[in-house]
Amino acid sequence: MTGYLMPAEWEPHEACMLAWPPYESLWGDSSGSVEREYVEVVRAIAAFEPVILLVLSGQAERVRALCEVDVTTVEIPMDDAWLRATGPIVVHGPQGRVGVDFRYNSFGERFHPYARDDRITERLLPVLGIERRATMTVLEGGAISVDGEGTLIATEQCVLNANRNPRLGRADIEAEFEALLGATKVIWLPYGHLAGDTDGHVDHVCQFTGPGRVLVEAPGDPARPDHARLKANRAVLEAATDAAGRSLEILELPPQQPVRVHGQDAVVNYMNFYIANGGVIMPLAGTSRDAEALEAAAKAFPDHRVLGVEVPTLATGDAGIHCITQQLPAPRPA
Repeated sequence: MTGYLMPAEWEPHEACMLAWPPYESLWGDSSGSVEREYVEVVRAIAAFEPVILLVLSGQAERVRALCEVDVTTVEIPMDDAWLRATGPIVVHGPQGRVGVDFRYNSFGERFHPYARDDRITERLLPVLGIERRATMTVLEGGAISVDGEGTLIATEQCVLNANRNPRLGRADIEAEFEALLGATKVIWLPYGHLAGDTDGHVDHVCQFTGPGRVLVEAPGDPARPDHARLKANRAVLEAATDAAGRSLEILELPPQQPVRVHGQDAVVNYMNFYIANGGVIMPLAGTSRDAEALEAAAKAFPDHRVLGVEVPTLATGDAGIHCITQQLPAPRPA
């Protein structure tokens, strides 16, 4: 053990960090709609914890006026706004908080340019006053879920994909997880979603909601392309134990919901929620399944208030609320 440990998302936060969509060209005619969805997400999170917004130079005043809530802005160069993928993973170390700076290669060289995104963590951590620990390993924050007690869940489909770390095998990745995040037990799910830009991030299909407890996407209709894949994931979870030797309690959310927005087909993924201090901010599709999803989330988080935000435009980017957020864990008491 190295003394580093990534806290669970439900542990206390100093703030939530988001990156504002930097360029209208990334969203085209949907630019205004995605900004309005960002505003609603920021307002929802701000009801529970402080918000830090990364913006391009010269954008801060406009963005603060749009949000109409108290936010802290940090001007920083960037290429896109997927901060869960590009931002720091802040862990607790023997001498305080440390920001782990994994490399970012835009989901396996999928989108260009991304050089500025790969340097977001390097540039942001000094502003936050947090020590940086760099690694050459490629990893996006949405590719992992942790319980804060040494257990990490990831998908083989994403993390072991040759377009991320072709020279590293499973044992090498597990060693990195232990050294940098304190994960002594890795539960490998075979699959994320079949379609999408992330190669199967785990935060689209499964997230820890408490020690020994996970929330998963229900397989749904057997005709769904992901039905068998989600059943296979569940079988792995049913057979697994965590770092403490506990079997996992498994709860379900309804399947992701298809939407049609701005002439595009997309899916809103209920699983891609953000856990704030005392709250859960959940993506909604504006369909009849939303109420069922909110009820299921409330059962999974009995000590949190669950708020839904409709984000159909964000879904056209194969994203949800978890994809655009990154928690900043609060310092632990001395």
